[in-house]
Amino acid sequence: MTEPRAGSPAPPIDTDAARLSDLGYRQELRRSLGILGNISMGFAVVSPVVALYAVAMVGTTIAGPAWIWALPLVLIGQCLVVNVYAELASQWPLAGGPYQWGRRLLGPTFGWMGGWVWQFAVMFGNTTVAYLAAPWVFALFGITPTPGAMVAVAVSILLGCMLINAYGIRVLSLIVSMGIAAEAVASVLVGFALLLFFREHGFALFTDTMGAEALSGGSSAMAFLAAVAVAGWAFIGFDACVSTSEETKDAGRQVPRAMWWALLSVGAVVILNAMAVALAHPAPEKVVLGEDIDPVTTAVVHSFGSWSDKPFVAVVLLGFLACAMASQGGAARGLYSLARDGVFPFSRHVRKVNKRQAPIGGLVASTLVSGSALLLGLDATAIGSLIAFGTAATFLPFFLTSLAALVARLRGTWVPAGAVTSAAAAAGRQGKKGTCLNVLAVLWTGFEVVNVCWPRAILAPPGAPWYQVWAGLIGTAVIIVVGLVYLVVKRPQDKIRDDHHDRHDRPAVSGKPGADETAELAADPS
Repeated sequence: MTEPRAGSPAPPIDTDAARLSDLGYRQELRRSLGILGNISMGFAVVSPVVALYAVAMVGTTIAGPAWIWALPLVLIGQCLVVNVYAELASQWPLAGGPYQWGRRLLGPTFGWMGGWVWQFAVMFGNTTVAYLAAPWVFALFGITPTPGAMVAVAVSILLGCMLINAYGIRVLSLIVSMGIAAEAVASVLVGFALLLFFREHGFALFTDTMGAEALSGGSSAMAFLAAVAVAGWAFIGFDACVSTSEETKDAGRQVPRAMWWALLSVGAVVILNAMAVALAHPAPEKVVLGEDIDPVTTAVVHSFGSWSDKPFVAVVLLGFLACAMASQGGAARGLYSLARDGVFPFSRHVRKVNKRQAPIGGLVASTLVSGSALLLGLDATAIGSLIAFGTAATFLPFFLTSLAALVARLRGTWVPAGAVTSAAAAAGRQGKKGTCLNVLAVLWTGFEVVNVCWPRAILAPPGAPWYQVWAGLIGTAVIIVVGLVYLVVKRPQDKIRDDHHDRHDRPAVSGKPGADETAELAADPS
């Protein structure tokens, strides 16, 4: 080997790989995303198209046009969550955030359980996205689907997304960027056009429930709470930015910023479009009565003409597919983070990375889990139920992560010390302000977990089976019970060092497992 000549410049230091080494891991995934690439992942998963077109009909049916006020309320609540996540991602920029953060904040048992819940939340959220994308496939060809056909197409979407993800982060980022371009057409341009040129109603429409509260026993308050539960689906998915931390350059600074950009930009677009669609719809009372199950397309076609039907459907479908791909990619990377520590079932297989540096084991496992949850929609249309199911599963890890951060703060065992701690500050700590915001984040997420899990017959079609009505509560209960059983029987927490800090015992640049990692893999015969 040729020695470097005296006086020659030293090779540049890969600070991202060095930081990852300090946290106990070697660089296995391809670190090629910049700030825009990371934002695109979060933007695609939060997705204004998926957010609005999934909940507009349901929200209007249960609370009338006045449902729109649930959107800014939920957005403010989610900003509290992002504030906590930004502090954590800045200090520990790792894939599998809630697992990695929880074990450092409150120890291995809490960390593993939080990671388990979060992981299944992401996978079941991907179930919901794939199911909600299916009707647009049928709409493109003018076919009325059966429940079984909806499930079959949703499974096909999951499999297609898995194949694309297997080609690595560069291909995924490129296709997701194309989906975002479709979002710009379907969301921003169409939304402004509807609002500026095609209004059918005045803004007083947003004070009218049109009698929708009758579905909630005549209570406007209960109808609005149901709308808040549904609107929760519109602003989840920003944690996809965290999932790609180990593939993002300068992740400690850029990932927190990307989460803020993704959430706030999508929030603005969703509120804009929700207003535009309601004001341009020719007969919002038909949506309230359940006679118009696709108010967004109705408003667009009524305003632009029949020629716009198929192009609009195609653009919306692209947005859904981009969301499904990015969501599945995030789920796979979360599984990879758990499996490389040997603390997930079949870890030796799930932690595998292919030659394109994509987490292929996690992709296969997440597709299997997401596909199995589609059985919920075999017997009856399950749009409302799957929204409740996916939202409940996602808000629970938001609550657990916010709670862990708050407890660690109050104990004095964690003081945020990352590169970025808020949207307005490039460095430093939030101090008492951060603690107050953390308290509010715990209260908000705890409230929303209960609100979303509350069984509501109005979110399921008339005569739907009981398990659709109870979908949110059943889903979260199953995740927690199975996790607790695995925790007691397999004791994965024993494989995680309880130091509440960074790990320094694994060589991160050799390309070979460290002694600690080898022991973990040996302890997992699967």
